Amino acid sequence: MTSRLDIVPLPYHGDPTRRFAVLHPRPGAVLLDSGRPDAPGGRYDILASDPLAVMEIDADGGIHCDPPVTLPEAPFAAQQALLDSLDLAVPDSELPFLGGLIGYWSYELNRQLEPLPGHARAVDTLPLCRLGLYDWAVIEDHHARQAWLVATPERRAQVLAWLAAAPAMEDDFQLREAFAAELDRAAYGRRFRRVQHYIHAGDCYQINLAQRFSAAYSGSTWQAYRRLRRATPTPFAGYLAWDDKAVLSLSPERFLAVRDGRVEARPIKGTRARGATPAEDRALADDLQASAKDRAENVMIVDLLRNDLGRVCRPGSVRVPQLCGLESYANVHHLVSVVRGELATGRTPLDLLAAAFPGGSITGAPKVRAMQIIDELEPSRRSLYCGSLGYVDVRGHMDTSIAIRSLVADAGRLHIWGGGGLVADSDEEEEYQETLAKIERLMEALGASHRS
Repeated sequence: MTSRLDIVPLPYHGDPTRRFAVLHPRPGAVLLDSGRPDAPGGRYDILASDPLAVMEIDADGGIHCDPPVTLPEAPFAAQQALLDSLDLAVPDSELPFLGGLIGYWSYELNRQLEPLPGHARAVDTLPLCRLGLYDWAVIEDHHARQAWLVATPERRAQVLAWLAAAPAMEDDFQLREAFAAELDRAAYGRRFRRVQHYIHAGDCYQINLAQRFSAAYSGSTWQAYRRLRRATPTPFAGYLAWDDKAVLSLSPERFLAVRDGRVEARPIKGTRARGATPAEDRALADDLQASAKDRAENVMIVDLLRNDLGRVCRPGSVRVPQLCGLESYANVHHLVSVVRGELATGRTPLDLLAAAFPGGSITGAPKVRAMQIIDELEPSRRSLYCGSLGYVDVRGHMDTSIAIRSLVADAGRLHIWGGGGLVADSDEEEEYQETLAKIERLMEALGASHRS
């Protein structure tokens, strides 16, 4: 039976953590957090909990839904079928989300899409994908400085009661040890040189190589997330937790967005650390913008994304309105390009996600060969890292991140990854230091740095 979705104004807080503090212990609670509203793509926060259903894809590709429902066996077809089961009558609205799927797609979902060797070991037990089907959400618009509850009449009173509750008491978050690197400096160097061998042999022309750090922790991962967002606010952040697991993402990078059939990707390639003084900071930004190597890396990934989008976009519609623009964040400067297109008739946002997943900016090119080499060289699987967080709503709107600057909590341990794209003229020490520059501020925000 079709349910009517209404839009009711709420007081605008500006900080989504105030409302989410009372929601996060609830089943299926999720926050998509625009922690940098001034950054491109940073405008809306989306908060929800208590989904109608939760779909997970296990490590073997098995699809599970609670409550049980028959779904297709292919991962993205199953997601589309679950989304299509949500029967809502929605009003005309500019709001980004009016019910649908919210959750994550891990990098490891690529194993269901492409032939990969399976050398790397799993270090956590997170499913390959976890998506909730939501018939309500709180939306905050930081540009208009307004907030709304979008919900069915049956849900509205229930949600307002949840929002009026007092936050629960929590155990303080604490790291139990320093973050430890899975690879020491020498081991990273060996893998760097192996990448160079593959590039010079013609296997590929760019490979993203990452390293993992981990530490034991105790207490509330929600408290940990709040520390992280204060230290490094980003426009595509997010938090969700269940059982003894959590995803804490502080991503600056949009993967794919769709609105009214219009597609946008914002790949990041090219990074410099922030400077200690304004003059040093400006010099580093200028150096990045003038770097032929970094621009070449970015252009390679733009070409890859143009190809991926071209698989599901209307012929001739894919274009690049911005190439290698500078964006600056608390810890780093980045070069960011913009790729746009229009979905072909009959194609859906989930078709687009399947065609382009995972994002080329965090694999390399050609994509499949780069992912095979990543699996060979990185000792452990990436889990959520370099996958995506986001939503797909009932009208066909979608927005997803590239889950860089992201942590995974599982069974009392936190894992974080730092990586970068390697090309033929990459410098080993510079690339190693870049992997640290991207995540050291996050590790330090949690109370510790790293040890090799």
